[in-house]
Amino acid sequence: MNNYVVIMAGGIGSRFWPMSKTNNPKQFHDVLGIGKSLLQMTVERFKNICNIENIYIVTSQDYFDLVKEQIPELEDQQIILEPSRKNTAPCIAYASYKIYSKDKSANIIVAPSDHLILKQDEFENSIKLAIQQAEKDNYLVTLGIKPNRPDTGYGYIQFLDDDCTISKNIKRVKTFTEKPKLDMAKQFIESGDFYWNSGMFIWTASSIIKSFSEHLPEVHSLFNKGLEKYNTTEEKSFIQNIYPQCKSISIDFGIMEKADNVLVLLADLGWSDLGTWGSLYDHIDLDNKQNAIVGNKVITYDSKDNIIMMPDNKLVVIEGLMDYIVVESNNTLLICKKRSEQKIKQFVNDIKANNIGDEYI
Repeated sequence: MNNYVVIMAGGIGSRFWPMSKTNNPKQFHDVLGIGKSLLQMTVERFKNICNIENIYIVTSQDYFDLVKEQIPELEDQQIILEPSRKNTAPCIAYASYKIYSKDKSANIIVAPSDHLILKQDEFENSIKLAIQQAEKDNYLVTLGIKPNRPDTGYGYIQFLDDDCTISKNIKRVKTFTEKPKLDMAKQFIESGDFYWNSGMFIWTASSIIKSFSEHLPEVHSLFNKGLEKYNTTEEKSFIQNIYPQCKSISIDFGIMEKADNVLVLLADLGWSDLGTWGSLYDHIDLDNKQNAIVGNKVITYDSKDNIIMMPDNKLVVIEGLMDYIVVESNNTLLICKKRSEQKIKQFVNDIKANNIGDEYI
């Protein structure tokens, strides 16, 4: 009854353009072609861990209707609306203080809305074990994912394998490293004591608030003033007033890298953050030419190793393409080499700079 989940769903997901746009970002899309959006999959993932009334979604004010449409069982007060994007620390602070004002004994699981987890049983067992550990001595627990390649798009957690190890799969954290260069990522993999940072956190409401007071006192000061206002009619105006004063900072940089009570639970969950088209390619069924296709009227000739995502009502014939991304969404078509997908953010910036039209971004 006192387990709560906070799902962060306010990002734009610009690396998934043109499917992901400002008015309808990727967490609200069925990117795998299975009939469920990433957000819907995330909510379902937690239904055996907490009651639906204890699931909160933090998102932009612009996405309230999208959340209500996709997760209709949520009450309005379970959709936490940020007045502006301020990175993950203010987002998590808002939800944590709101939950704490309601339930001082709350356990809180924080998760992004756009990740994929294939091993549900292992995930549930890991979360339950992490909750047990978080309740002991006010630990802050993060889930680390066993890496299978030296990926430069993920953050890394180095753990200590010493006499103070909590258990076989729960270790004390030594360092956090954000998105290393390839040579360093290779060294991390070879060392064996680095796992990917999943961006999922487990703690008690009281321990994370204590951590805010110690490591981000200015953020704590702002949100702590509202303990009598959360979950009342005064909450909205209070948040509208304090958010502009709140610094933009990540939870990793603001708290996790500074705290001395951080543990990592080493897990193998079939996890992907689905941050890029390339990461999506690994999770869509491939045809006999290794094309990942979403769309029921796509015909290919002499084409292989492509990602092709098309609306079901669009007939598309592709000939002679190798290793490309081909995506159509909302009157916008992207054709891009897979190895050049890091340029997609630049494409979006150029569209903005040339004033081609907000409807395309």
